[in-house]
Amino acid sequence: MKYVGIQTQQRRNNLRSMLLLTLFPCLVIGLTYLFCFLAVHLGLLGEASGEAAWSTYSVNNMFIQTAPYALGGVLLWFAIAYFSHAQIIRNASGSRPLERKDNKRVYNLVENLCMSQGMKTPKINIIDDDSLNAFASGINEKSYTVTLSSGIIRKLDDDELEGVIAHELSHIRNRDVRLLIVSIVFVGIFAMLSQICFRMILHAPRTSSRRQGKDSGASIIIIMLLALVVAIIGYFFSTLMRFAISRKREYLADAGAAGMTKKPYALAGALRKISADPDIEAVEREDVAQLFIEHPGRQAHGFLGGLGGLFSTHPPIGKRIEILEQF
Repeated sequence: MKYVGIQTQQRRNNLRSMLLLTLFPCLVIGLTYLFCFLAVHLGLLGEASGEAAWSTYSVNNMFIQTAPYALGGVLLWFAIAYFSHAQIIRNASGSRPLERKDNKRVYNLVENLCMSQGMKTPKINIIDDDSLNAFASGINEKSYTVTLSSGIIRKLDDDELEGVIAHELSHIRNRDVRLLIVSIVFVGIFAMLSQICFRMILHAPRTSSRRQGKDSGASIIIIMLLALVVAIIGYFFSTLMRFAISRKREYLADAGAAGMTKKPYALAGALRKISADPDIEAVEREDVAQLFIEHPGRQAHGFLGGLGGLFSTHPPIGKRIEILEQF
């Protein structure tokens, strides 16, 4: 395999991740316009052909009226995630703060690495689980956190644990955790929209038949089915983008850890041990699972899993080890 230096990896991954992330707001605007276009043309079916000339004006007018609400909903979702993401992640991962008196070894490793990089020491949390895994989270210096399982602390030697911690600090230093949380928020928007549309469809027949009659009820169902299709399309593509961001950032964090510790072999050895038992029992949410150094639980298999790893949140751990062994 051709050697790829750390700086080259950083430039490539930063550029690709930036391009992927910019697609999220474009996707929101694009799907909003698509919904308006299809809704207006659905309303024009069966009407005089002369009225079709006004379709473009009607679509644009509807889009101008709808777009502010769509963007406003995005901003509101971001505000909620900004103030509550730390507690959500703690609850979803079953983590708790690790006190210095409980494990000075971990604190010494974290603080020494942070001092060498001129970083502020993040919070340290622990998951009481015998499996081996770790992740970083947070969106600013007040909320940056490195979380380690009790199993990874106990089963790795100092060099290996230092490599894992350096990997997570690299995520923080490169603002990966902020990027991933932002991408998770966008995916959550489409998931919420899909759920809302589905529930409206279930209740629409009863409501519309009582108030407006069968013909109007059928039109409402068609419009809501249209909204559901648009939401599912947005959710599908935004999920693919989120997974791609996660995969590329793992390579970058591995490279950063190798440069930080000057011991790439140690992180490679840690990844081998982690791959044997990465499953944290408390983690059930997919959006939180993708934050870990190795995805806990099952990845996509079969046909979907074979599409070039398209539905995997992490690159193959064997490939990551192979790259680390080149340094």
